[in-house]
Amino acid sequence: MTDQAAWLRIIREFDAPIDVVWDMWTKPDLFKQWYGPMGMGVTSAEMDVVVGGTRKICMEMPERGMKMWFTGIYREIERPHRLVYTEAMCDESGTILSPQSMGMPEGHPDITEVIVELSKEGGMTRMTMVHVGVPEGSAGAGGWSQAFDKLATALAARAAQA
Repeated sequence: MTDQAAWLRIIREFDAPIDVVWDMWTKPDLFKQWYGPMGMGVTSAEMDVVVGGTRKICMEMPERGMKMWFTGIYREIERPHRLVYTEAMCDESGTILSPQSMGMPEGHPDITEVIVELSKEGGMTRMTMVHVGVPEGSAGAGGWSQAFDKLATALAARAAQA
């Protein structure tokens, strides 16, 4: 997808150190605390956070008995400022599935790319996330926004425990 105007871009500021926000993206136990839209939780997060390493995530909505698996490959890692990985829907074994077979609209790409950039802004961390292949205003946009609300809550809970 080459139309950058159509890519989902979300900018958020978190009241947390940049290293903590980075860890929330790259450490499986922390990632599981916030990833996914409201009502969904991550039950499995396999993350080999090295360039060329793979990731496989399972999100579940227990009330509906729904599971969604995602896989990808890490393309760029510049701790704690930049993380780039691919994302595709898959089955439990990691075999990529067509998005349409999973109920996504026609034209949704088989493989998308997530770009996360973090910077220090005073005592805050500014995060810019671009999901290449997911259009602004889509259900994916709403899911990311909800996930980042959960991330803010998880970061606040960590700060309260410190």
